[in-house]
Amino acid sequence: MAASPAPSTSALPTRGRIKAHGVIERITIAPVTASPSFRALARIEWDGAHESVLIVWMGRRRVPGVEAGVTLRFEGMLSRVAGTPTVYNPRYEIFGRPEEY
Repeated sequence: MAASPAPSTSALPTRGRIKAHGVIERITIAPVTASPSFRALARIEWDGAHESVLIVWMGRRRVPGVEAGVTLRFEGMLSRVAGTPTVYNPRYEIFGRPEEY
């Protein structure tokens, strides 16, 4: 009998539409030899808890304006990939840059 996955301690739903905003903690750019994708890890507050959400833009090597320290509002379908809350190709709005503070 296969072991069932451990229950998530995250306050985020397992999947569904999400609207959130948070600060980009780090970005990852895919190497030239890999399929193009641009990843950003956002730290958000959800139901009073701090959560990390991976945002992935498929088919893009860069997303202008998205860099570590930027505050981003985003909306998209949340899913869990290897246990990590992930949103692919979200609608987004940049509403704070590090140099503005």
